[in-house]
Amino acid sequence: MYQVLYRKYRPKNFSDVYGQDHVISTLKNEIKEGRISHAYLFTGSRGTGKTTCAKILAKAVNCENSADGEPCNACEVCRGLDNGTIYDVVEIDAASNNGVDNIRDLREEANYTPSRGRYRVYIIDEVHMLSTGAFNALLKTLEEPPAHVIFILATTEVHKLPATILSRCQRFDFKRIQPQTMAVRLKQVASLEGMTLSDDAAVLIARIADGALRDGLSILDQCGSRNKEIDSALVSEVAGLAGREVLHKLTDCVRGRDSSNALEIISDLYQNSYDMERLCVEMINHFRNFLIVKTVKKSRELIVCTDDEYHSIVEEAKGFTLENIINGLDLFQNTLTKIKSGANSRIEMEMSFIKLCEPKLDDSRESLLDRISQLERAVKSGVAVQSVREKSEDVPTSAGEEKGAGQNEKIKERTPETVPQEQTQIPPVQEKVQAPEQPQTQQIQPEPEGVSEFEHWAEFMDIIHKTDIALFGVLSGSGAHFDSGRFVIDSPNPTIKQFIQIPTHLKAIKQAVLEVTGKPYKIAVSRPKSQNQQQRDLLEDLINRAQNNVEINFE
Repeated sequence: MYQVLYRKYRPKNFSDVYGQDHVISTLKNEIKEGRISHAYLFTGSRGTGKTTCAKILAKAVNCENSADGEPCNACEVCRGLDNGTIYDVVEIDAASNNGVDNIRDLREEANYTPSRGRYRVYIIDEVHMLSTGAFNALLKTLEEPPAHVIFILATTEVHKLPATILSRCQRFDFKRIQPQTMAVRLKQVASLEGMTLSDDAAVLIARIADGALRDGLSILDQCGSRNKEIDSALVSEVAGLAGREVLHKLTDCVRGRDSSNALEIISDLYQNSYDMERLCVEMINHFRNFLIVKTVKKSRELIVCTDDEYHSIVEEAKGFTLENIINGLDLFQNTLTKIKSGANSRIEMEMSFIKLCEPKLDDSRESLLDRISQLERAVKSGVAVQSVREKSEDVPTSAGEEKGAGQNEKIKERTPETVPQEQTQIPPVQEKVQAPEQPQTQQIQPEPEGVSEFEHWAEFMDIIHKTDIALFGVLSGSGAHFDSGRFVIDSPNPTIKQFIQIPTHLKAIKQAVLEVTGKPYKIAVSRPKSQNQQQRDLLEDLINRAQNNVEINFE
């Protein structure tokens, strides 16, 4: 009958145990010096060697020819314990034997002397599963057992044990096996089984196993059933991973705010039966690598990957800020919690990427901090900023006229209503566009009552393109008309009023109108009512304007 690899290669000596040197050295010294405790507690995550070390310890204390604290595995006692013909070592599963009656039976059996060895050893696995009554029944025997009895308790959740149990045992904490150590063992087992395991594949298996050598051997066993030549692509396929290339593509989508392409990638993964929960975990680990690269000087030591992959991570991390990374980590952590609670995994992953690609859709604190940091960086890069206190949306006629008049002209909308406005004073700012000064002798010649279309918009825009490129972009798709001596701009852009309140932009408009028509006009803005009612993301607009080097008004 075929025996799986983690059972076939289970260590039979302390020297064969990987990654737990701090535990092994202590146990071997106790056996050599005869200072054997009556109760041991082995704690740690799954697959780290707790039960294996308990069985080796049980053999070592009963071995007839023990040398240097190791069992010989050749004497009658060692062979009998291995093949189950000697019953001096009893292994109990506390998950299924967790009642008071089970512990009472154990206490009665403990009074009998061993049949062949020197000690009767009770290995209680998953001891945290015992009931409160069972723990209480075990206390007295655990504290003062017969001289020929040793208890070895093993658990993955030591916090669930009563303090009265902890105080009666020698505690040994088993660490997660380091990926480098596990990769060495995996390559050794693969060689013994006639497999060819690449270095990348060994590291990938070690990363997936997350410190549990048993899980690593199980993955290796499954890969070996598919092909004796094992590479990282085969491991990814067997383990249901998305693959490093897919992770890089998804992060490229996040950096480029390409939600459409991100959803297409997720759809392809879903159609190929990739586990969305696993994908979420991989994205968390991927963003964690970015975080390490950004914050730790010797980050290479904390990231489990090949050198080529590490360089790719470093280069990719340059496209993200700490705020981006922390926001992504927080979002994926919440997504993982929702998936584990029963939510639709595909929808949750799609929502996560849409929020990352479209920050204005995410109102979380982390997302807002991320977006504010973008604005701060844009301002620090040299964007002109001015402070303006306004109480209305009126557009001043010019900076010079405002000083004397102290009263803004009204903005004439294409509706019968006009909105009265209060005095607005705009402090002078340095002008970016040098336009010819307006002739002082020329007086405003109002157009006749009524509305007439402005037929030279293309010429007007050509002048704006030469003098104020930022304004040209804002006015794209707009038009204009004359109304009672005013040049009224018809724009679908909801930010146009605030934008042309900046004196440099206003002056550029007035000069362009003067050059096209030969007459100076007061400037007003008109928008359809339906567009006035549209909601916009003010922070997103501010970020875009800052990144485009457009002057910003802070009201």
